[in-house]
Amino acid sequence: MGPLIVVSGPSGSGKSTLIDRLLVGLRKPVHLAVSATTRPIRPGEKDGKHYHFWTKEAFEKEIQAGGFLEWADVFGNYYGTLRREVMPHRERGTGVVLEVDVQGWAQVRQECPDLVSIFVRASSIEAYAKRLRDRGTETEDSLQRRLAGAQRELARAAEYDFQVINDDLDQALEHMRAMVIPLFER
Repeated sequence: MGPLIVVSGPSGSGKSTLIDRLLVGLRKPVHLAVSATTRPIRPGEKDGKHYHFWTKEAFEKEIQAGGFLEWADVFGNYYGTLRREVMPHRERGTGVVLEVDVQGWAQVRQECPDLVSIFVRASSIEAYAKRLRDRGTETEDSLQRRLAGAQRELARAAEYDFQVINDDLDQALEHMRAMVIPLFER
């Protein structure tokens, strides 16, 4: 069975950037699970690459069919990880990386207790605020919601197997590599 690596962290922690760079240099059989969502597609995103963009009706039908390993309603939009994005790959011995929030991690942990979890964080809440403002994609209301969510997520960081402080991207990437590579040597 391939390893299951769950990466979580607040918006603005840099988890997506770290995962992308990790996968490029990993040279191990690994699949990045693509989540499904009902939120609108943003400029530059591609269906099936960044997310599977679904209607609310299709998402709810898949919930009823038991097709999600985890799912949540986040700010009025559904997000979830399809079982078919994880289980067949692991059964073939391929590692799977999931990028999910704390709520999703808790659900996956119930079904896959052998997972390894990594929490990506900045050293301060001010760093998140700056990163989110610099993105230019947030209104002040949505920024405040995300910062409140970051506080709630940070309160659970110690429950993860590992934490990576991402104040320096190259250093954070090296720490993440040191955690992940041994998982493929088990």
